[in-house]
Amino acid sequence: MIFLKRQLPLIITFVMGVAFAVQYYIPHPVSEEAITRVSKWMQIISGFALALGLTSLFHVHAVKVKRRVPGWGYSVILYLAMLATVVVGLFWSKGETRVDGAQTAFGWIYDYTMVPLQATMFSILAFFIASAAYRAFRARSREAGVLLVAAVIVMMGRVPLGQFLLPWSWDIAQWLLNVINSAVRRAILIGVSMGAVALSLKIILGYERAYLGGGSDQ
Repeated sequence: MIFLKRQLPLIITFVMGVAFAVQYYIPHPVSEEAITRVSKWMQIISGFALALGLTSLFHVHAVKVKRRVPGWGYSVILYLAMLATVVVGLFWSKGETRVDGAQTAFGWIYDYTMVPLQATMFSILAFFIASAAYRAFRARSREAGVLLVAAVIVMMGRVPLGQFLLPWSWDIAQWLLNVINSAVRRAILIGVSMGAVALSLKIILGYERAYLGGGSDQ
């Protein structure tokens, strides 16, 4: 039983991790066919994972409704919205947003419910970004001062009012975004990639076992 719970997942992870890594460097028809089959199995497993996630979501909100925790009314709204969307999408619209150029009921729900909700969420997110920027751009040091000046120039150069007041801000903003920002972004991406490689090696070699539910075993 311990072997099935602890060692077997590690063996499967090691074998599949090495196979995926080796296949990338061996473009042979046999390896390509194998990776295609594995990819199809991954899609099937992803479908089951999605079903498991939906079940977990329903369970969490069912507990909130049952216990009448603060905000449980939003859980009821979530239930109704999800069920209505599924019923309309599967039985009335067959998963299509438009049929012969005409908008379906499912398309109406998406265009007039999901899109406005997404716009509202990102609009609210803008205030959080502004608040975080205000705290981050306080000129408490030379580095923070440089960041503040660069941020002001970029913001002025990206809006019509700023370009009208400071015509030169557009050229400087483009230079900051295309040269300085690109170099920093590439450095960050290189660091993230190296971290992903290191984490992948730890998982393949069995040093990282958090996905087993018992934390990392060194």
